[in-house]
Amino acid sequence: MNLLELLAVTFVLALGIVVLAVLLFYVIDRTQTGDAIRRNYPVIGRFRGWFSTLGEFFRQYFFAMDREEMPFNRAQRDWVKHAARGKGNTVAFGSTRNITVAGTPIFVPAAFPPLTAQFAHTEPMEIGPYAAIPYRAPSIFNISGMSYGAISRPAIEALSRGAAKAGVWLNTGEGGIAPYHLKGGCDVVFQIGTAKYGVRDENGTLNDDKLREIAENPYVRMFELKLAQGAKPGKGGILPGEKVTAEIAAIRGIPEGEDSISPNRHIEVDDYGTLLDMIGHIRDVTGKPVGFKTVIGSSDAWAGFFQLINERGVESAPDFITVDGGEGGTGAAPMPLMDLVGLPLREALLRMVDMRDRHGLKERIRIIASGKLVNPSDVAWAICAGADFVTSARGFMFSLGCIQALKCNRNTCPTGVTTHVPRLQAGLVVEDKFRKVAHYADQIIKEVETIAHSVGVAEPREMRRRHVRIVQPDGSSIPMNKIRPSINSELAG
Repeated sequence: MNLLELLAVTFVLALGIVVLAVLLFYVIDRTQTGDAIRRNYPVIGRFRGWFSTLGEFFRQYFFAMDREEMPFNRAQRDWVKHAARGKGNTVAFGSTRNITVAGTPIFVPAAFPPLTAQFAHTEPMEIGPYAAIPYRAPSIFNISGMSYGAISRPAIEALSRGAAKAGVWLNTGEGGIAPYHLKGGCDVVFQIGTAKYGVRDENGTLNDDKLREIAENPYVRMFELKLAQGAKPGKGGILPGEKVTAEIAAIRGIPEGEDSISPNRHIEVDDYGTLLDMIGHIRDVTGKPVGFKTVIGSSDAWAGFFQLINERGVESAPDFITVDGGEGGTGAAPMPLMDLVGLPLREALLRMVDMRDRHGLKERIRIIASGKLVNPSDVAWAICAGADFVTSARGFMFSLGCIQALKCNRNTCPTGVTTHVPRLQAGLVVEDKFRKVAHYADQIIKEVETIAHSVGVAEPREMRRRHVRIVQPDGSSIPMNKIRPSINSELAG
């Protein structure tokens, strides 16, 4: 058989296989009952599903403009990418940002900024004056809660080492503390979720001995009681069974390979009184500052909490409150909760700060802002609004190499950040990524200090609402202190 005959036979065989495959798909599509399009348009109808799946890919890489994508656009992600490389973020020609979009913050430059330095300088701030071991936090920008389970072993290790290099804290998330959280020797905030992973007994209730053991670790600086998070307020954590490996199951104290669903709230906490009781108990057992993380939907619901603190005395107060916006992220959450429940941070933060200040607790309770804050303007806005600290999870995920593939809940993350598949984890090289984590944190802090210097203050936390204007729907802007005056300025006036 010569070459032409061989090619002809190969072609006929290939054509036959294609025809048989088409016939097989035709029969399958015509007889199945789950998809009307495929049943009415066999074979061809399959392309609709494929194109719908690929549409997300094509929009991200070919069609979406730099500032169009959600939840984070290309310009935001690129800023993080350049910052993580440690090469600076200077740009040429002009901004591509449309500053007439409603809600855009515009910072107010001082007529005569200080000549003594080019940057404001961040000073450490104490948290927990009534704890046996208060925490003097060095950085205004830190790593928000991401649990081992939701993200991978190399991701946790890179965050730990990067946090140590940059001098920022790392929140464990609700999955307990893993050896990888401690690899870098960074400051750690231990988060206690509703399932109390890592500090629970066999019945799922708080175990003081385990709590005390965690607190004895010198790297653990504070404890955060998670009441709610922005992506799923009113719902406990969700870790799919395929991500519950033997190691993760051992750390959390749960069965391997089964979905890990946390209760929707702490069984010990029925009202503000029992919340303060639990905070005080954890502080007494650990000797370290204790606060909580929550999402709010109304100021009215929390007014009684601050009143109760004043009745009991400032010693009873939480050492910090982390305010998460309804736009916060997570590895897995029901869409209605992610889209529709909880105030966005731009409103929630202002409300919580004002409630704290109205009750005279500004120096007692530190406010931490969390929720979609990944760029310097986001962080600077939050500081102007009254936050003492800002934490970010997704910003640091981008610094690790996250491409917003939106597969966090499937254990198939292509960059190794949120998967426990060894082949995919191999793409995340800790030796490279921890430096990018540190560069990103350093760059955020440096540029927030640059903004603070430009508005004329010596320390970022001296920025006030009057230092930022908010663009209105008609394109004009109004100072934030005119839109929502701070309680402190009202008292001073």
